[in-house]
Amino acid sequence: MRWAGQRVDAETPGTLPGLGSIAGLVRSVTTPEFQGITFHEVLARSALNSVPGTALPFNWTVNPYRGCSHACRYCFARPTHKYLELDTGLDFDRQIVVKTNVADVLRRELARPSWRHEQVALGTNTDPYQRAEGRYRLMPGIIEALAGSGTPLSILTKGTLLRRDLELLSAASAEVNVGIGLSLALGDEALRRRLEPGVPSVRGRLDLIRAVREAGLPCGVMVAPVLPWLTDSPDQLDHLLEQLSAAGATGVTPLVLHLRPGVKDWFMQWLAHDHPDLVSRYTSLYAHGSNASPSYRKAFEEKLRPLLAKHGFARGSTHRTRPINGMHPPKPSQEPLF
Repeated sequence: MRWAGQRVDAETPGTLPGLGSIAGLVRSVTTPEFQGITFHEVLARSALNSVPGTALPFNWTVNPYRGCSHACRYCFARPTHKYLELDTGLDFDRQIVVKTNVADVLRRELARPSWRHEQVALGTNTDPYQRAEGRYRLMPGIIEALAGSGTPLSILTKGTLLRRDLELLSAASAEVNVGIGLSLALGDEALRRRLEPGVPSVRGRLDLIRAVREAGLPCGVMVAPVLPWLTDSPDQLDHLLEQLSAAGATGVTPLVLHLRPGVKDWFMQWLAHDHPDLVSRYTSLYAHGSNASPSYRKAFEEKLRPLLAKHGFARGSTHRTRPINGMHPPKPSQEPLF
């Protein structure tokens, strides 16, 4: 695949560490539009990923990209870059694998007689609407392939680029069930810029919720991750939920920060730099695993419950009962999906 109307300043022959054994690496490119980022274009052998037995309401995913320029310090998918012999820190943010033929491969897989038209989820690993999608335009082909085959789909994203495909998604919803979920947990713009520097602004994502709703589609919101002692006060949660309600969100799923191995060190480096006073508290809070302590989670749920009811997001609310992307809020021990 070539960049439409874009001069490639550097094209690196040879192989990326870890990718040399994978058939299909076409080239690695850099471009002035994406300073500091290298795209590794590959020809994928498969598109559908089977994820059975995960207690989720879907068994299949499609991930057109590996790595993510959102650069969220807490991203649970960072350890996946180890399989490419790349690090889980800056490499995850700057070394992006692009499956340029993913839509064509997906069409072939969906045409197999054995395909049972089960729901396919996008955005469960890295974001399909990260900045690279503006150039590679993989999602329209994926959406068309799924809807055209009669396969329901769901999308979870932080990328306002999804707005580009709203007409296509609206048309697809006439053929199959389409679920849209947006991730928005940091209402403080200054904190967002430090913790998830490649993610669109808070205002931009609130506007995207409105646009999704105006297109006639549901839009749930993953309020995740909630950061202990940084974004978890009643006033902060109340203000964020008020904004989400005003934007028309059809449901929310709050999740406390989850720090799995391979992510924890990267996040704690940021915390030590930006909030050194919280390092010992986080060390204690996550001393026994990837989840915050049970006592913290219980207190958080008790604090959150009346706020959800106040803004119409409690279970049983007449106008906001649709689960996000077909998902009901997971148990506290379940990993977040992004």
